[in-house]
Amino acid sequence: MAGRICRGVRISNPEVLETVIEIAVGIARQSVEGGSIGTLFVVGDEEEVLKRSKCLILDPLAHYPKEAKDIHDANVQGTIKELAKLDGGFVVSGDGYVLSAARYIEASSRFIDLPLGFGSRHMAAASISKETDAVTVVVSESDSVVRIFDDGKLIAEIITGLGDLEMIKPHIKGEYEKIVEKDLNLTMIVKKS
Repeated sequence: MAGRICRGVRISNPEVLETVIEIAVGIARQSVEGGSIGTLFVVGDEEEVLKRSKCLILDPLAHYPKEAKDIHDANVQGTIKELAKLDGGFVVSGDGYVLSAARYIEASSRFIDLPLGFGSRHMAAASISKETDAVTVVVSESDSVVRIFDDGKLIAEIITGLGDLEMIKPHIKGEYEKIVEKDLNLTMIVKKS
């Protein structure tokens, strides 16, 4: 599903990013069915990201060993979906471990050009992806769209559900490709590289 997106970003392990995107799509779908949930995943360059962020509450993942926080583990994915209800975001290492949850990501709007209507979660995602080598994945609380940022730029949007495709107005600047995955019931809009 997310293979096209993952090939176009500067991350060392595309499989980790693909797993994060799949989890984000699940959260977005859960949000559509049972109330709004928004969250942020910061993937890769974890040392720099941790320096540029802080916990909003006592970190619910802090005292678990790294091996117990593998992003590919179904129990960890279930935990992520529950923790996504909290404020703040997740820091995921480039090799696929969820290092921290409920983190406030410091954001600067300097040199960031977001479409109107995007909020602080999107600003934090764009900013941290610009200031570090991380890639970010955002589940938008207002419209349940999953957005991916790399180097401060929006590079993909995933709309859960097919709906009226003519009504979908992508926020991506420049040329993009619209990919409809009917069997997965979603539409991906990916920036052409």
